[in-house]
Amino acid sequence: MADELSTLARPYAEAIFKRALETDSLAEWSEKLGFLAAVVESPEMNAVIGNPRLDKSRMTDFLLEVGEEQLDDEGRNLVKLLVQNDRLALIPQIAFLFEQRKADTEGVVEVHVISAYAVKPAQEKKLAEALHEKLGKTVEITSEKDPGLIGGAIIRAGDMVIDGSVRGRLQRLATELEL
Repeated sequence: MADELSTLARPYAEAIFKRALETDSLAEWSEKLGFLAAVVESPEMNAVIGNPRLDKSRMTDFLLEVGEEQLDDEGRNLVKLLVQNDRLALIPQIAFLFEQRKADTEGVVEVHVISAYAVKPAQEKKLAEALHEKLGKTVEITSEKDPGLIGGAIIRAGDMVIDGSVRGRLQRLATELEL
């Protein structure tokens, strides 16, 4: 299902990204899409979006009223287009894909570290420096603790995954031994 959402959302994200580059408004579009994603993902809005008695015109008017302060003409046109095409639920995925393209264009890579133990700031700094050398991009690190890894860490940077966890090593060993 997530792949299907990405497939449907990608053309919208690409068009928005292209327009944002043309108008030098990457940050503004990032804010608009973030706002719309938050609205669409809220439990209250999920109930409204899923209401079959609310026609497209009323849905559009409602969303435009909610986003009156945050949306310019292009943002309002996007809302109208997505409502008209029954694609409103794609907004979070559109925002995600847009942010990926934006980060790539700006030379930034988001790295997520899952570690058996809390990662100290000095360790994050060393890791960011090493990844910067390897990837040639500015590295932004977020981390979380997962004691289930036993030891080590899993590092995710875009499509790249480095599994240096003890749990991962044990799983690879079990696979090799056909257990």
